[in-house]
Amino acid sequence: MKTDPSDRAEEFFNQKYNCAQSVLMTFASQGNLDQEMAAHLAACFGAGMARRGEVCGAVTGALMVLGITQAKPKPEDKEGNYQLAQEFMHYFENRHGTLLCRHLIGCDLTTPEGRQQAEESGVTRTICPALVRDASAILEYMLSEQVEARE
Repeated sequence: MKTDPSDRAEEFFNQKYNCAQSVLMTFASQGNLDQEMAAHLAACFGAGMARRGEVCGAVTGALMVLGITQAKPKPEDKEGNYQLAQEFMHYFENRHGTLLCRHLIGCDLTTPEGRQQAEESGVTRTICPALVRDASAILEYMLSEQVEARE
């Protein structure tokens, strides 16, 4: 298994895990979560939440990572958790122009025709792995920044 988070996330994606699973599984151990449970937890979030083309699965997987590694669980901590999530989304959106899967890949995955277009255009072999890699790189940066802030 590769050690660079971006490489590991892409490796999971190439093994046919969805984008959310690939990101969450990469960082699962940092949040005391095993990979099997991470795969279960993120199973419905791929392709923009159950193939709806909404928020990119790499983003939702990353937000789950922030939840298990950085977020605080009490209701009074909600604001800080949202700020952390918004920071990630800001980085991702600045790099890619949007958070929405359907805009990132240029296909409507809610229809059979859109799924066929995605398959024929190869977006799941070109664009999606790059998004999984990038989400992992942003996370790696944010997590190392959090560690430095605590030291």
